[in-house]
Amino acid sequence: MATKETKQRGRPRSFDRETALEQAVRSFWEQGYEATSIADLTRAMGISAPSLYAAFGDKRALFDEVLAEYARHHGGFLSRAVAEEPTARRGVARALREAAVAYTWPGRPRGCLVISAALNTSPASAEVAASLREMRRSTVRGIAGAIRADIAAGELPADTDATALADYVGAVIQGMSQQARDGAEQEALEAIAELAMRAWPRPAGARKAGELKGSAA
Repeated sequence: MATKETKQRGRPRSFDRETALEQAVRSFWEQGYEATSIADLTRAMGISAPSLYAAFGDKRALFDEVLAEYARHHGGFLSRAVAEEPTARRGVARALREAAVAYTWPGRPRGCLVISAALNTSPASAEVAASLREMRRSTVRGIAGAIRADIAAGELPADTDATALADYVGAVIQGMSQQARDGAEQEALEAIAELAMRAWPRPAGARKAGELKGSAA
C-alpha cells in the first residue's frame, strides 16, 4: 500500500508543459491538423506518446489547447484591434498592418494557423475543419458588428453593406495569410493592406463634402 509520502512525491513530470505545447503549436501551424501525426508531435515536443496522452489527451484535445495558445501569443490581433480602436476602419487598418508583420515574423511558421490548418481535410477531420471555419466566421461577424456601429454613429454612409464589407476584410486577411505561406515578405503584405483600405467607404461627412465640392465645380 502506498504511503502518503509516496503519493506526494509521485513521479516528476520529465518535460516542461508550456514548452511542449508551443512546439505542438509550431507543428500544427507548419503542417496542418490532418498531416500532423502523433509521431510528429512527440518528436517535436520531445515526449513519448504516453506522456502526450497523459498531459494533453488525444490529438484533438491537444489541438484545442494549441488553438488557445496560438490565440494568446500569435493570433487574435484582428479582433483585438477592432475592439480597441474607436472606429471599425481604424481597427481594420491596424489589424492588416499587424497581419503583415505577424504572418512574416522571422523564425516561426508563415501565415495564420486558424486559416491554414484545415484547408484540405478528410471526412474524419470534418469536425476540426468546421470548428476553425466557425472561428473565422465569428471574427468576421465581430467586424460586421463594429461596422454597423459606425454606420449608426454616422462614421460610415447609411447605405454601407456591413456584411459584405466584413466579408471583404476576411477575404483580404485570408489572402495575406496564403501570400505569406507562398513566400511574400512583410513589405508586399503591407502594400496589399494599404490597397485594401482604399476600398473602405469614406465617412459620411467626408463624402458629403466631396459631393458639394463637385457640385460647386
